Amino acid sequence: MTRTHPIERVRNIGIMAHIDAGKTTTTERILYYTGITYKMGEVDEGTAVMDWMAQEQERGITITSAATTCYWNNHRINIIDTPGHVDFTAEVERSLRVLDGAVVLLCGVGGVEPQSETVWRQADKYRVPRICYINKMDRIGADPERAFEQIKSRLAANPLAIQIPLGREETFRGVVDLVNMKEYDWGTDLIGTDLAVREIAADRQAEVRQKRMDMLEHLSDVDEQIMERYLEGGDIPPADVTRALRKATIAGKVVPVLYGASFRNKGVHPLLDAIVDFLPAPADIPPVVGTHPRTHQSETRRPADDEPFSALVFKVQNDPFMGNLAFFRVYSGKAHVGSVFYNSVKDEEERVSRLLEMHANKRKEVKEIFAGDIMAMGTMKNLSTGDTLCAKNRPIVLESIRFPEPVVSVTIEPRSKVEHTKLHAALGKLVKEDPTVRVAQDPQTGQTLIYGMGELHIEILMDRISREFGVQANTGRPQVAYKETILKAAEGQSKYIRQLGGKSQYGHCRLSVQPLPRGEGFAFVNKLKAGVLPAEFASAVADGARESLDFGILAGFPMTDIRVTLTDGSYSETDSTDVAFKIAATMAFKEAAQKAVPVLLEPIMNLEVVSPDDYLGDIAGDLNARRGKIEGMEMRGGSRVIKALVPLAEMFGYATILRTLTQGRGVFSMEFHAYETTPLQIMEAIVARIEGRVS
Repeated sequence: MTRTHPIERVRNIGIMAHIDAGKTTTTERILYYTGITYKMGEVDEGTAVMDWMAQEQERGITITSAATTCYWNNHRINIIDTPGHVDFTAEVERSLRVLDGAVVLLCGVGGVEPQSETVWRQADKYRVPRICYINKMDRIGADPERAFEQIKSRLAANPLAIQIPLGREETFRGVVDLVNMKEYDWGTDLIGTDLAVREIAADRQAEVRQKRMDMLEHLSDVDEQIMERYLEGGDIPPADVTRALRKATIAGKVVPVLYGASFRNKGVHPLLDAIVDFLPAPADIPPVVGTHPRTHQSETRRPADDEPFSALVFKVQNDPFMGNLAFFRVYSGKAHVGSVFYNSVKDEEERVSRLLEMHANKRKEVKEIFAGDIMAMGTMKNLSTGDTLCAKNRPIVLESIRFPEPVVSVTIEPRSKVEHTKLHAALGKLVKEDPTVRVAQDPQTGQTLIYGMGELHIEILMDRISREFGVQANTGRPQVAYKETILKAAEGQSKYIRQLGGKSQYGHCRLSVQPLPRGEGFAFVNKLKAGVLPAEFASAVADGARESLDFGILAGFPMTDIRVTLTDGSYSETDSTDVAFKIAATMAFKEAAQKAVPVLLEPIMNLEVVSPDDYLGDIAGDLNARRGKIEGMEMRGGSRVIKALVPLAEMFGYATILRTLTQGRGVFSMEFHAYETTPLQIMEAIVARIEGRVS
């Protein structure tokens, strides 16, 4: 079997934006116009192909990233439609890790919104080339010029308009393409198939030529060949402009900007052309770099079929028919049904029985896969997000995916003892599927805790436990995922001397602890001179210190941002064991941490409230009462935008309060900012409440 499309004609792209900017609607139009679907799915009607989960259809939002494949102008386009809600930002993170390009949608009315900034930062981290599509040009209040300027000011990007919108609001009917100098006019056609592509009208010739000269002048700043042709003063052929735009976009020097109204079926055809023309193929991306699992030497794989096979698992999804599906991106080489994949992270092998091309929750079996493909397969039992699949004789470990820490928790208990086992099996599958879900046990009460990214995230998890796994469970109120840390350095030591099962146990160590900058996590340093402790005992001390972080000193919350240094110790040739040193380390760490001024850390959220100006005073007063710190205010499309930093603990139920304050006219969005020290009075109240609950 051979490729249907050479790697130069493959595009791996993501559709991403703030919630309700039109990502799924745009994807549905792409599928319709490329002939993949025969009917347009609508988000509002719950018929969108890409929003296949029951929870997505009921709420009209995207919850999980969905992959599909379509074809345009003899190119294969693999698309991942991502969520816009901040609670599901991990879906965007894992998608961007394996994509070559992205389409960032902006609302023509709202412009650059908070989650737009978040996904842009995520794309910056992975150096993903982007094009911008300013959607909803048909909406009342559409202001494309303001949205364009916000790309510069808020996203610190270099936007380049390659179209001029024909009209706006209810008069929007098409665009002028400044590259090919053509008009795309959909007129009043509601389906979008009656597209007129024609020469530019005489009354617009002067304006369009001036706009094209502005575009070429901007492009000449990043492309020498265009600069030479521009200075010569002659006309530059569309093919040369396209080449220069493609080169500058892939290099991240410019961001082409297009306009449309996807819900009205206008603007999607030129968007597809732009995806093919400007976004990179896998062959345009630098070779992927990893490490050898045993030698830890650097390994490189070119995006080519004749290279050794390598792929990264970026998503594991529970499947009612196959147990689990693993989505993976092939970076190099090719494989077929019956091939043996080597998991270089877990040192395991499995023969592949089925390879699948996914279309949301539907699938099509394929016999062979190639470099650049995004595919799925039935998983190995231990396969996890971030694992590398490769050829065993040429192993490589690719960089994994880092996910944000969850900030909200709830207690969960099955309604009957019979469902206890089912609940834990369900939680195990959810944790494997979603890396931002954590399951732990409350050290004080013994209750099971589920950690998630926000109230909506937790609500969806509870709904899935009930619907997919048939488990009826009671949940507590959402709680803040506090953490603990220390404020100063301190030392502690412990000798563990016991008789266990007729055998003596001896372990002795001295530890010092120091606070680390916020977000650094945990570090262990061994400062012992050679010969003081054998390596296996020093390793056991490190394990004991690391495990001690799980249960804090003040209230049992996990500890973070701490460096532990092993400064001294002793051992017995006959009685010392790994277990003894592990226990000694736990006791020494506890002693040191108690001396080091332990404090609680609480998650602080970035909050953006959009409301009519009339309610500014009430909103500001309420935020101050919630310990919020207002960072700035601005006007946006006739509404007042308030930006603030607010503790998550004060924000539960805020949607209801804001509706009351603004008579239902205010909206807000919130995302995690950082962990900060909890004020003393509030910290004491939290500790007292937990101690009272335990007693």
